[in-house]
Amino acid sequence: MRAYLGLGSNLGDRDANLDEAVRRLDAATGVVVVKESARYNTAPVGGPRQPDYLNAACEVETELSPHELLHAALKIEDEMGRQRDVHWGPRIIDIDLLLAGSAVIDDEDLTLPHPRMTEREFVLRPLADVAPMLKHPVKGQTITALLKAVCPSDADDEA
Repeated sequence: MRAYLGLGSNLGDRDANLDEAVRRLDAATGVVVVKESARYNTAPVGGPRQPDYLNAACEVETELSPHELLHAALKIEDEMGRQRDVHWGPRIIDIDLLLAGSAVIDDEDLTLPHPRMTEREFVLRPLADVAPMLKHPVKGQTITALLKAVCPSDADDEA
């Protein structure tokens, strides 16, 4: 199954943190990182005052179920020292499972597609780097179209 993850870091060496997260994802049993996006410096959304984030996305091929992939991502966050003291607070690493095949899941542990991904440029822009024509399994629109809806000026750039 192809799955897509969003990554972010705003503490310490942000580039090194993203490198390490991708390395650990690729080393996880049943996961192969296929493609990585460019990295984007973005202002934090919500939460307390904090440093800017460096955001990216990656495409993985996995034998894991969506719940198992989520567990693997959470384990990597914990191993890298992610603290969960403040809601939407600063973090050394954040790994969000955005899409897993065409799975639509809404249970106590996991919501797929990620519930706020279509509202967030910092998720859609890197995701468009790795999978521009991928269709959102609920909205039926491509990632590129969803990005243009959030950032209408992007449509002007292509004209």
